[in-house]
Amino acid sequence: MPTMLDYRVHVENKSLYNTPNTWGIYIMSLVCKWLENQSGLAGMEELNDSKAQLLYDAIDATDFYRGHADIDCRSPMNVTFRLPSEELDKKFVSEATAQGLDGLKGHRSVGGIRASIYNAFPRKGVEALVAFMKEFERRNG
Repeated sequence: MPTMLDYRVHVENKSLYNTPNTWGIYIMSLVCKWLENQSGLAGMEELNDSKAQLLYDAIDATDFYRGHADIDCRSPMNVTFRLPSEELDKKFVSEATAQGLDGLKGHRSVGGIRASIYNAFPRKGVEALVAFMKEFERRNG
């Protein structure tokens, strides 16, 4: 066992061998409590899967949006897609940002759109993005 993980060493040195990362431990405690309030890991997985499915359904419902990943390789956390042109990608990001839907610009080496819908991202945010996508396609499609 690594010395840093051997609590006997800490006890023998009156906790002076190394001070544990108390801030990290505190934050982890808050995250674990929050997860418990979200119906635990199973509840969080169900919520994340439903958010991702809502967004992927919007992408798959039309030819205007094209997903990057193969269907069996899709991420429930980072949903990536493209529009028919790079100009529309840029316009989409710009207009979405103006409506408070920020952080959608794709990775610099890949481009396109990337919606990060991690654990704490609310379902209402995904619903707002899907509504924006439908309206954007109506105006630009």
